[in-house]
Amino acid sequence: MTNALKQNWFSNIRGDLLAGTVVALALIPEAIAFSIIAGVDPKVGLYASFCIAVIIAFVGGRPGMISAATGAMALLMVTLVKEHGLQYLLAATLLTGAIQIAAGYLKLGGLMRFVSRSVVTGFVNALAILIFMAQLPELTNVTWHVYAMTAAGLAIIYLFPLIPTVGKLIPSPLVCIVGLTIVSMVMGLDIRTVGDMGELPDTLPIFLWPDVPLTLETLMIILPYSLGLAVVGLLESLMTATIVDDLTDTTSDRNRECKGQGIANIGSGLLGGMAGCAMIGQSIINVKSGGRTRLSTLTAGVFLLILVLVLDKWLVQIPMAALVAVMIMVSIGTFSWDSIRNLREHPLSTNIVMLVTVIVVVATHNLAFGVLAGVLLAALFFANKVGHYMLVTSELDEATDTRRYTVVGQVFFSSSEKFLESFDFKEAVDNVVIDLSRAHFWDITAVGALDKAVIKFRREGADVEVIGLNEASATIVDRFGVHDKPDAVDQLMGH
Repeated sequence: MTNALKQNWFSNIRGDLLAGTVVALALIPEAIAFSIIAGVDPKVGLYASFCIAVIIAFVGGRPGMISAATGAMALLMVTLVKEHGLQYLLAATLLTGAIQIAAGYLKLGGLMRFVSRSVVTGFVNALAILIFMAQLPELTNVTWHVYAMTAAGLAIIYLFPLIPTVGKLIPSPLVCIVGLTIVSMVMGLDIRTVGDMGELPDTLPIFLWPDVPLTLETLMIILPYSLGLAVVGLLESLMTATIVDDLTDTTSDRNRECKGQGIANIGSGLLGGMAGCAMIGQSIINVKSGGRTRLSTLTAGVFLLILVLVLDKWLVQIPMAALVAVMIMVSIGTFSWDSIRNLREHPLSTNIVMLVTVIVVVATHNLAFGVLAGVLLAALFFANKVGHYMLVTSELDEATDTRRYTVVGQVFFSSSEKFLESFDFKEAVDNVVIDLSRAHFWDITAVGALDKAVIKFRREGADVEVIGLNEASATIVDRFGVHDKPDAVDQLMGH
């Protein structure tokens, strides 16, 4: 117990505190921006980010990962807020949390094993592009000072770590934010700041039960939105956990993360916040700044609230150019540059899955659509590829007038047509043996193909024997096959 506590909370205190501070600064403009996207007061996004980060630090399944209000979730809330208002959004947030907790208990986190590496790469690249695109409004129709500040910020971020000793002690994004804020205040530059994004809250969040009627009609209104939010939230959280796993060479508890996200969203909804999930950008900032344990996530949430309530006069002075520089660093660090070099080396199907995932996510700004498209495409390519690894050979024993067919490989919906085409039904032989000892039957399509083969041979007057079925294949053939039943032809015609 003590060792686990130390490992999860106090094994990296200095790195976690500094990283959490950097993340808190980066969370503020994003939380405000996402609130504006969703059509709610900036307080809703800021309260959500504080609540979710603090709660997930205790109940999440991935130490060092940052969860808060996100753009992917905000995009799904727009219509609900516009048509029904904030109270229905809070109710939908509570239901989202309940669905995610149920997903955790149903162990749906394990479904991530069906997401191929090429889909994860496409997801990462698409997020990097979206993060960069989100910074473009801050770099359009602005004075040269903004470009100069952004360039200076990037220079600090990439060059400061090269300074001996000091460069390793203090995260360069923090130096960038503090340094550029001081320069902006001293020189009195007229550039956009955090304060221009919206009014910051001046009170602690309070317990708030959504003011909606508890009726079936209300449930029908919020259910579609809650389902969408739950799916997108879990997808983004589990994908981000996979990326943080790779960055830190550690593992995460995906089903616990599902439950943790649900508990955090319920907490957010009860304190007047919107639904959120893991943030890949901030999680990478945290890891790159030295954050590794739950303490970094807790620090980010607590320091966010302290900044907003206590240091608000200083906070509003932070130039957006400094935060843009940090987010550009995140997008550059997030993008998998190896994936471009690997386009020549990797199979065409892998490249297509990766590119389709990127295109769909960037085009729709919906991570769920991109991941779904990638997973479906990867599954189709896999089924097609495995379907080719099926071979049927044959030999004729003239003494007994027996044709023996030997089937090798996987027989399922993709290879069943090839399976049938491998038999010569017009050959005049007395006996046919179909040897399946090196084959495996996976589905009812495969069983149907076997039925057709046996019945066609019998129609031509041959005596057919099926041998060598393994236990699993025999089970499905016995259950769904009709070739050994008296009315086999009628049943087959009825299928």
